[in-house]
Amino acid sequence: MTETAPENHVQFRFRDDAQVSDPAVTVDAFLGQTNAAAVRIEPGDDARQLLPHLDRIALVEVNFPAFTDGRGYSAARLLREEGYQGELRAVGDVLIDQLSHMKRCGFDAFAPDAPLNEEDAQAAFNRWPEVYQSAADDRQPIWALRHKG
Repeated sequence: MTETAPENHVQFRFRDDAQVSDPAVTVDAFLGQTNAAAVRIEPGDDARQLLPHLDRIALVEVNFPAFTDGRGYSAARLLREEGYQGELRAVGDVLIDQLSHMKRCGFDAFAPDAPLNEEDAQAAFNRWPEVYQSAADDRQPIWALRHKG
């Protein structure tokens, strides 16, 4: 886990490549351009519209304007399941309790509106060493581990 400077608002990032600094445009603006490399999904946007363009997207920001709006989880998982390999950044009202679930859905960067306590965040990312189902991350479900051998 790497921490980046506060001025770019990305507090946690789980990637080895360079952080994308291109400004993210709306889904509608992205679809109308050929040179945009970063897009921002808002609640209500259909992430499936981006599927034909995954090869040219370096960054997808998924906005969580309120922690109670979970539509961004579905957008993230859809993009990862369809092969998106670029940075997938959760932005907005991102809380400690959501970090582990967001990471399982495929988020690999986090830019919360309010900085999160580093120790609490690390504990959240590591909270459950075993998982019960497959997800967008590479963790094997406990049943698969149990039946190895």
